Amino acid sequence: MEEIRFRVVTGTDPDLFEERLNRLLADLPEGALLLDVKFSTTAERGSVVFSALVYYKIVASWDEASGP
Repeated sequence: MEEIRFRVVTGTDPDLFEERLNRLLADLPEGALLLDVKFSTTAERGSVVFSALVYYKIVASWDEASGP
């Protein structure tokens, strides 16, 4: 069993932020189990910073877990 892993995505443009988040989710390794996504916004120097913290875990497939 793997430990929980974290990835952070940030951006000041909503469309670019969404693209980055979609790319991260699409690029998760096979067997990744998405546990949670925490989302926040922060005002910084006159703009908005969008942030997401993605929690995931790599799990063994059912066939690998059951053995031969």
